[in-house]
Amino acid sequence: MSLALVGVVVAMASIQTGAAIGKSLFPAVGPAGATTLRLVFASLILAVVWRPWRHLPPRGAWRAILLYGAALGGMNLLFYMSLARIPLGVAVALEFTGPLAVAVAGSRRLLDWLFVAMAVVGVALLLPFHGAAEDLDLIGAGYALAAGACWAVYILFGQKSGAQVHGGAAAALGMIIASCVALPVGIAQAGADLLSWSLVPVALAVAVLSSALPYSLEMLALKRLPTQTFSILMSGEPALGALSGLIILGEHLTVSQWLAIGLVVAASAGSSLSAQRKASPEILT
Repeated sequence: MSLALVGVVVAMASIQTGAAIGKSLFPAVGPAGATTLRLVFASLILAVVWRPWRHLPPRGAWRAILLYGAALGGMNLLFYMSLARIPLGVAVALEFTGPLAVAVAGSRRLLDWLFVAMAVVGVALLLPFHGAAEDLDLIGAGYALAAGACWAVYILFGQKSGAQVHGGAAAALGMIIASCVALPVGIAQAGADLLSWSLVPVALAVAVLSSALPYSLEMLALKRLPTQTFSILMSGEPALGALSGLIILGEHLTVSQWLAIGLVVAASAGSSLSAQRKASPEILT
């Protein structure tokens, strides 16, 4: 298995564990406040580690960097707002509609379409339009779907940013921009509570697990993996999210929801095997 694939798996496990822990901040500062703390601390960490001022992008690359960062901020903000209303695993599965759209747009082989179709069925089972999902909060589902749209933009412009700028520096710049997107909303919701020192340890842990570590790994992976491969591979996140929600938050899903997540995981595993068979030696080194 290539280092890029390993990096994506580690990033997924890290980000879902961090999201579960981040939900514990909601009673104190709300989802927007938790997003702000997460992104601000993550941007500081990435700035110290990668020192992006040493690898500033050329003038032509700033548009991609700005869109990447704005999408990152919107994705995190909307995702945390969805977590306040629906279970973690369900939120991630609905959010996957973004990467799924990228995968559909880039599909070229019949086998890839089969895996995409499996993921579509899984996501459809989670939507609140049938009896098994009637208890799902519609607003929370809407936030998750909107986060998915931001995720699609993040993938497309994240790859462009990583190709034009050093991967770590691009991630750091993107995180700083994402912080600027979330900060006004976080201040409006939480106000001075954001300055509470008692929240710092949890906020730091969430920043590392949910942002600094996984986004750095994803940025490096985006430089080595095709967009479609990266997008479908990331569909494994709902399973990790559901497990994190169950273990850390005690969120129990219905049989229908587990079945849906199982379909998404199967699509991810199949696409990973397909990607390995057709990948070039340059991608796998």
